[in-house]
Amino acid sequence: MQADGNKGQTVGWASWALAFGLVGALGWVAPAHSQQSQAANTTSGQATVIELTQVGCQFLESENGTDHGIHPQSKADCEAFNDDTGEARLAESRVLRVPAGDYVFRVKNEGVPYDLGFWLRGDGLLNRARLPSVSGGGLGTGQTGDFAVSLEPGEYVYSCPLNPTLDYKLVVEG
Repeated sequence: MQADGNKGQTVGWASWALAFGLVGALGWVAPAHSQQSQAANTTSGQATVIELTQVGCQFLESENGTDHGIHPQSKADCEAFNDDTGEARLAESRVLRVPAGDYVFRVKNEGVPYDLGFWLRGDGLLNRARLPSVSGGGLGTGQTGDFAVSLEPGEYVYSCPLNPTLDYKLVVEG
């Protein structure tokens, strides 16, 4: 098992660590990826780019473009906001549905005053162990980063553990 050479790409042993919950226990974060935009090319063509914008405590696109106007100064601010509003927001959130294939998740930090990142993984322990994942951090205010991954059919979630967001759903169809 190996990474594809892009910093921020975590497959193989990292997927197993995630499956057993070592990430949370150890506080591990993948190395920061390149701040340069690099669309992944595959033998069948270019990867599909999915753009996601992070504002305080949320991904805009995942919440149907609604900006809740939260201006966090720390991770704790987002945790409190999500505890109070998360269930209702998640019920209204957009489930992203895509066909299997190669993707670049282009994530932008729009106004969050601290570094943030991105973490896509299988939903639940079994899917976390068997499906590809990608993660990384180091996106300062105004920065954009690319996270390349080949998605297989299954159910995923994505979030930011540094600017704590909800676990938004992604369904990859066969």
